[in-house]
Amino acid sequence: MSTSDLSDPHDSRWQPLLDAAWAAREHAHAPYSGFRVGAALLTTGGAVVAGCNVENASYPLCTCAERGIIAAAVGQGLLRPGGLLALAVVTEAERLTPPCGACRQVLVEFANRLPVLLANRRERALHDLADLLPEAFTSRDFSPLERVPDLSKDRPSS
Repeated sequence: MSTSDLSDPHDSRWQPLLDAAWAAREHAHAPYSGFRVGAALLTTGGAVVAGCNVENASYPLCTCAERGIIAAAVGQGLLRPGGLLALAVVTEAERLTPPCGACRQVLVEFANRLPVLLANRRERALHDLADLLPEAFTSRDFSPLERVPDLSKDRPSS
């Protein structure tokens, strides 16, 4: 399946990702905000990886569902840069909830263009990651690495 196959937010091919995201959302640990998020990604190899947000009393240590599933997929050997095909994010919020800025930055490491389906129980909307994070900072922004000179030959021998 290619990303062009997923251009309709109501296409039945989204259903496995939505089902996985809703199921994962049930496990969210959100005792402080009560805001539970589920997400599921599809790799180019056909794997579906789902996860949820995990809050912590120390708020900076919270993990978003989207970053959690990226880490899980990489840790399971299912995802490498360029290997992300689609993402679904679900909440019960009245307004559809896109990934936060940090999650968008992590996602772009694995796919420059990525269909992102946002859903709640009432509606769905499809976005492209490139539109959610225009002018993303990626590896192409790094200068080619310069060779570090070998200074050991300039040291006096002992």
